Amino acid sequence: MRRAPALSFLLVTVFLDMLGLGLVVPILPALMTAVAADVTAAAFWSGLLGSVYGLLQFVLSPLLGRLSDRYGRRPVLLVSLACLGVDWLAHAVALSPWPLLLCHALAGAFAGTNTVVNAYIADVTPPDERARAYGLIGSAFGLGFVAGPVLGGLLGAVDVRLPFFAAAALSLANVAYGWFVLPESRPGDRTTALTLRASNPFGAIAVVLRRPVLGRLAYARLCSDVSRMIFQSVWAFFLTYRFTWSTAHVGTVMAASALAGALFQARAVGGIVRRLGDKRAAVGGGLISATTLLGTAFAAQPWQLYTILAVGVLGSVGGAAAQSWISRTVGDDEQGTVQGALTGIGAAAETVVPVVAGVVFGSSLAYGSAGLIFVVAAAFAGWSVLITARC
Repeated sequence: MRRAPALSFLLVTVFLDMLGLGLVVPILPALMTAVAADVTAAAFWSGLLGSVYGLLQFVLSPLLGRLSDRYGRRPVLLVSLACLGVDWLAHAVALSPWPLLLCHALAGAFAGTNTVVNAYIADVTPPDERARAYGLIGSAFGLGFVAGPVLGGLLGAVDVRLPFFAAAALSLANVAYGWFVLPESRPGDRTTALTLRASNPFGAIAVVLRRPVLGRLAYARLCSDVSRMIFQSVWAFFLTYRFTWSTAHVGTVMAASALAGALFQARAVGGIVRRLGDKRAAVGGGLISATTLLGTAFAAQPWQLYTILAVGVLGSVGGAAAQSWISRTVGDDEQGTVQGALTGIGAAAETVVPVVAGVVFGSSLAYGSAGLIFVVAAAFAGWSVLITARC
């Protein structure tokens, strides 16, 4: 197995995925307003597109993971990337919302990038090196998050549809790149059954949750995902409300935090997990994340927030360690199936949590308790730590 070209392609894939998303996020409201004719309709269609994407990802992620176990990782990953490119191209040329809905639904149905990337790394990386590899993936994700909005804003100033053309070009170019350089990590096993029980989200998730260690790790992962989604959903609103920061200030702080996290994951995570082991690193990282969320709830001055964010960067070791630990508990013939079920769990959280978090945050403002939502996020992070510690 040519590990270096494979890992390089996976890093490029995750970076370009996040870069493409970052390119279009600053411009999406303007495009949807132009397509839907007014702001109210644009908000409705944007919400509908996001919900349909998340729902189909939840429904079909276990099937995609199962297909990657049966037929190999490479074809599933390339199809997923191609559908994403088609989706961005549809955004660039659409004149009405309906084609966008259809193409975005297709992209959600085939949104298997995270599933296959995680399974692929488990295929080609020795167990004691997986935390480092997953840390590098997290680093690529963070760097894409930093670069995308900056480039998107610059391209959007030229033409509102230009970022979508750029995102489509990057995705489709990555498909071509992968076609020529990406080796198959696992040729597949045609004896892997495509049963309804193993391929539907409820059955696949139930199978994962019933397994002793893996089930507890999956529950811990769900709590961690909920905590993360709460944070992402209200973070910018919280900063604007509590510190009256401008959007430029908020963007700068978010970019700096993401860049620091990316550098830490690339340079330090592997060594830390190797010294502590998956379990202790996962518990330690989770404790740091819970503490920083609780600290954010009560931060009254900007310098306090900066200190909390600096410490919070260290918490990213927990995610890489947990992912490495999960991969160790799973056989080579079911990495895709399990990763698909975990992706489905994450998709469910991403569909529900932002709406609930927004309602709770908005309600808390009436009582002058803007930080309450972060107390809730810290509670979920703490519960994740307790579950992990009992594994």
